[in-house]
Amino acid sequence: MKKAMHRKRNLANWGNSLLFLGPTTLFFVMTVVVPFIYGIYLTLNKMDTPSDPMVFSGLLNYVDAFKDSDFWTSLWLTLRFVIATVFFVNLVGFGLACLVTSGMRIQNAMRTAYFTPNLIGGLVLGYLWQFVFVQSLPAIGEKLGIQWLKLGWLGDPHMAFWALVLVTIWQTSGYMMIIFIAGLISIPRDVVEASRIDGAGPFRRLLNVTLPLMVPSFVVTIFLSLKNAFMVYDLNFSLTKGGPFNSTEMVSMHVVNKAFVQANYGTGQAEAIVLFVIVAVVTGIQVYSSKKMEVEA
Repeated sequence: MKKAMHRKRNLANWGNSLLFLGPTTLFFVMTVVVPFIYGIYLTLNKMDTPSDPMVFSGLLNYVDAFKDSDFWTSLWLTLRFVIATVFFVNLVGFGLACLVTSGMRIQNAMRTAYFTPNLIGGLVLGYLWQFVFVQSLPAIGEKLGIQWLKLGWLGDPHMAFWALVLVTIWQTSGYMMIIFIAGLISIPRDVVEASRIDGAGPFRRLLNVTLPLMVPSFVVTIFLSLKNAFMVYDLNFSLTKGGPFNSTEMVSMHVVNKAFVQANYGTGQAEAIVLFVIVAVVTGIQVYSSKKMEVEA
């Protein structure tokens, strides 16, 4: 009798699992797992156009990917972009979170204002800021006599790179701010009060109390900003299109151009797999090392 009841309970649990997890799991498999496996299969074949039959080529596409100097140039540029954006996005996001949790009267309105840029899509955002860099800033620089504002930001390789960094910071800092706000609110007030009673000033409280307890938030924000920076494409396309002279072509744009513009599908997909492995390793190391820094309140 007990065995029968136990069996019925197990069947009911399996039924509930299939009912609630089945559709989500099926959707994940069809949209992520299957395309990923098929992408690996594509890297083992040569195909000049979508209508041509695929010819097995083994690891030749990976060899071509590693020989592609433009791929490694774009990857190095992307690494510079990652370092700059991850640092400044998290710095600005944390600063904004501290500002809007300081008890100001208009802090709710400020939260909304700082978060709003994240709601604008990368393509639209790129075209908006293209107008700012090409039309508005040079006009302001001309009127005020500021030489560096007169220059066309998107026409200079160095300034175009920093234009991408600036727009990325403007777009994503508000989103990171929300995560930091949640972390700041979760810090126990008694811990903060105890440090204040012990004579710790604002800077020492920030360094010895707030930041150690904010590590879980930094784990999430650094992971998200790393992933977004490595995979940036829409903003890169709409703001600079990789120019001038491919000087701002990030690695995601290079992979897309290799596969669909140059019609080198096998090599482009192989470079995408290499990029995936690099991002997985970097983010995995980041999460593992950051988790070890977490402390209990």
